[in-house]
Amino acid sequence: MKILGLDICADTIVGDAMNQGISGGEKKRLTTGATILISLLQPTPETFELFDDIILMAEGKIVYQGPRSEVQEFFEYCGFRCPQRKGLADFLQEVLSEKDQAQCWFHRDRPYSYFSTHKFIAAFKEFHVGQRLHEEIYTPFNKTENHKNALS
Repeated sequence: MKILGLDICADTIVGDAMNQGISGGEKKRLTTGATILISLLQPTPETFELFDDIILMAEGKIVYQGPRSEVQEFFEYCGFRCPQRKGLADFLQEVLSEKDQAQCWFHRDRPYSYFSTHKFIAAFKEFHVGQRLHEEIYTPFNKTENHKNALS
């Protein structure tokens, strides 16, 4: 809040048509602050739980982009399960590593073979989160409808 200059109005209601609230400039800065990008190499489980959405990259490519709550389901879809005593953030880092990946394989009836970045990308396109993201991206923008977060 301090970086965006919003610390002075931290306890002020944003406002609406009936209530003054914060200024127009503060509203613009607040909208900017609604989306924050953080890059963490090894977040603690408590920090990881604070995120709504994550983008997971390997070899400079996106292998998962979506809700944090569905990332574990995606990797199980690919054949990998987070070990019981391992934090999800640590698991995500290891499952993309060729040297650590085998320990997370849970299909004991099928032999393990390295799941490459390209295989993860292809699996994400088939996974329901990837399909939903694809639909959102390729749906033409309707200029007649206001976005729910747009300032008026």
